[in-house]
Amino acid sequence: MPKHGKKYLAALAKIDRSRLYTPAEALALVKETSYAKFDATVEAHLRLGIDPRHADQNIRTTVALPHGTGKTVRVLVFAQGEAVQAALDAGADYAGGDDLIAKIDRENFFDFDVAIATPDMMGKVGRIGRKLGPRGLMPNPKSGTIVPAADLARTIREVKGGRVEFRNDKTGILHVAIGKVSFTPQQLAENFVALMDAVKAAKPSGAKGTYIRTVTLTSTMGPGVPVDPAAAQTFKP
Repeated sequence: MPKHGKKYLAALAKIDRSRLYTPAEALALVKETSYAKFDATVEAHLRLGIDPRHADQNIRTTVALPHGTGKTVRVLVFAQGEAVQAALDAGADYAGGDDLIAKIDRENFFDFDVAIATPDMMGKVGRIGRKLGPRGLMPNPKSGTIVPAADLARTIREVKGGRVEFRNDKTGILHVAIGKVSFTPQQLAENFVALMDAVKAAKPSGAKGTYIRTVTLTSTMGPGVPVDPAAAQTFKP
């Protein structure tokens, strides 16, 4: 087991591991115990009562965080014709068709965070799915990244403004960034509420028993703060 440094241990000492905190208390502790020299990311980790072995119980959806994540999101759009310029005008970092597909395929170009595509491009984009898929960059209707040309501008604005895609891992846990340590407590609280609402709305019909089993809030490099799952689901900042 790796040994933790003095700063981590000092931060951990401020957390009572025997209790469950309210979301407001936990967010305050996350800010207090963040010792990174950079503006650390605040993350929520939720263990769900789902069986990831069953496709109908896996969760993949999006949430529009009111205050974004604090991260600059680079958007690439697969489109053709007038839709290319429309995407660039809406704020896309890259937009194109065959040229971008070839760049990704031949040059392993992945200098972007989210890929959006119009439906008419998916036949071509599918040819580089083996490269986009493992990196979580393949446009998908479940994540709202396959949209008609008329909806490109709105979708680009949402993605750049704080729309986050999340999915459970193979153990049934969600890991979602909800902001930065530099955010105000109110901003973090409102982003957290938006996430919890999205998670509750995405509950699979096949999930049995307790759906949200544990909730933990943490910062990059910082210790986790256990949150009362019941309080997390009813929290209003």
